[in-house]
Amino acid sequence: MAKLSVIVPFYNVQPFAPDMLRSLVSNARTDFEFILVDDCSTDRTPEILERAANGAVPGARLVRHERNSGLATARNTGLDAAEGEYLAFLDGDDWLAPGYLARLLAAIEGLGCDFVRTDHVQCTGRERVIHRVPDGRRGEVLDPRDAILPADTSTSVDYPYAWAGMYHRRLKDAGLLHFPDGLRTAEDRPWIWRLHRKAESFAVLGLLGVFYRRGVATSLTQIGDVRQLDFIRSFDQVLAETAQDPRADEFLPKAVRTYCAIIAHHLNNIERFEPHVARKLRALSIAAMKRMPQELLTAALDSMDLDRSLRLRRLRRMDRLLPTRNANARPSQGAEEEAAA
Repeated sequence: MAKLSVIVPFYNVQPFAPDMLRSLVSNARTDFEFILVDDCSTDRTPEILERAANGAVPGARLVRHERNSGLATARNTGLDAAEGEYLAFLDGDDWLAPGYLARLLAAIEGLGCDFVRTDHVQCTGRERVIHRVPDGRRGEVLDPRDAILPADTSTSVDYPYAWAGMYHRRLKDAGLLHFPDGLRTAEDRPWIWRLHRKAESFAVLGLLGVFYRRGVATSLTQIGDVRQLDFIRSFDQVLAETAQDPRADEFLPKAVRTYCAIIAHHLNNIERFEPHVARKLRALSIAAMKRMPQELLTAALDSMDLDRSLRLRRLRRMDRLLPTRNANARPSQGAEEEAAA
């Protein structure tokens, strides 16, 4: 068995894949494996990955999808192929500091916990900004459930990046590491919530070594198309699973408030969407707010800043435009047109 499996999905990242692969070489060990998942790239990424798997990157294995399936499914493909005692995720347009994986592995082995979370460096052009895990307790084993709250403060579940950490294989065996298949965005939100609700132990490290490339033109976070609306399905899953938790009364206010904050974020940036996608965003957001526990929704809106609260309250008032009382019904064309106003 390999000591560590590193899962790296790639999709049309030809300009950046060489940097990522060089950083894997600088982290390679004989007991490390790198599972490179090509999600049907249409540029020259497959050629680059072929060279990596043919000896350019020690320990690299190439897995190809027959059709493009998105980041969540690509990570699951890598998980299914992984043989390591520990697992880590990376993205094909990011990179690592030399020797980072060995240091991270030594830290999680020393602590003996289920998973660790790390800070990271966000890179936008030449700018470098350190982003910290929103938990000040470093280097000590903690209960993941105790890191979910409070509801009105950024906590560990608001830092969902799968690549900012390392995970013991027992989490995979327990079914906690796979992502919701088919989600094109926000795939890590149900994942991080499930991890914190069901894992037994974790720790936060101040170890820097992951460099996250922001502002890539081909990144889904930069593209305002319908795939961005998958956050609705993602957070619906968060709410549904959290509602079944024994501590649902404590955790649901946090989940609802976060859902509302994400809706407000997308509405605030609605100009980047094409008009028909913007209309769909508003219609889906109206229906999503109607599905939320209404007393928790009211409390969440009361706790938000004025700008976000007003934006969401206006949307909430548009419930009356829905053609039926069925929250899952598709809004009428008139309701969508009014929502777009």
